[in-house]
Amino acid sequence: MKSIIFEKAGRPEEVLQLKEIPTPTPAAGEVLVKVMASPVNPSDVMFVQGMYGIRPQLPSGAGFEGCGIIEAVGEGVNLPVGSRVAFTTIGAWSEYAVVSAKAIFPLPPTMPFEVGAQIFVNPFTAWAMLHDSGLQQGQWLILTAGGSTFAQLVIQMAAAKGIKVICTVRRDSQTEQLLALGAAAVVNTEKEFLPKRVKELTNGAMADCCFDATGGDVSALALSSLKAKGKMFVYGMLSLKETPVNNGLLIFKGLTIQGFWLTEWLSSAPREVRQKAAQEIIALLHDGTLKVQVAATYPLENAVQAVTDSEKEGRSGKILITTY
Repeated sequence: MKSIIFEKAGRPEEVLQLKEIPTPTPAAGEVLVKVMASPVNPSDVMFVQGMYGIRPQLPSGAGFEGCGIIEAVGEGVNLPVGSRVAFTTIGAWSEYAVVSAKAIFPLPPTMPFEVGAQIFVNPFTAWAMLHDSGLQQGQWLILTAGGSTFAQLVIQMAAAKGIKVICTVRRDSQTEQLLALGAAAVVNTEKEFLPKRVKELTNGAMADCCFDATGGDVSALALSSLKAKGKMFVYGMLSLKETPVNNGLLIFKGLTIQGFWLTEWLSSAPREVRQKAAQEIIALLHDGTLKVQVAATYPLENAVQAVTDSEKEGRSGKILITTY
């Protein structure tokens, strides 16, 4: 089978290789999936560069999630061969992937592969962060990097709960789309001072919470836009800059900064919460209530180009690597 492999950590265009390797056989508790589609997420790129929370065991496959069809099952696995599934594993950018049965999510047979491939990383993170934030109807949430695929999912989920979302962007071209998805407001941080605008939008109350993907100066401004006892969840650092933290804000406003990593959440969240997340996400995606966008698809042979294009600004959806 063909698979994307890297033998040393580094920039994807320098280290990723398309190789022919033996098709694996599932052991007890495992499933062999014929991969149909897999997204390119920022976490995938960071993993290849050795900058992610999980370090690659070299040589390593790439890609953390995908969608496909069960080809074979190992001993003790009661999943039907031929059924459509989403999954998470290391090495999803491949024609086949061996996956723990615990990391398999059965899908409706009519769900498009392009949708099923995006079920895990972004939707689960969005659902889990909203769940852990405790935000209620009428409260205010700031999303930095508000035009990202992840942020678009948060907007939709939050709006359905009556949570008011303020998105930060750097290009006005994203504003119309984000408002259409349900954002209450979009703030271009290249043109507007975020704390002042948040104060206006909330009639002086300021925001209850922020989901921060950027780090750096925008994150510092978002922190200044929170009300007393407000909370910031940090889940990324797209700027590659640390957030300057004003100790006075933390002390006198009683603010909380908390990191969020889906891998840790899945290992610590109660089983019933994880099951509820999966059921709700799959149902919302299947009936179209929750929409995911695809900017472009690339065959496995063009995985390097897919990664390169995924890092360009201004995309309207996710980049997918496909095998069909």
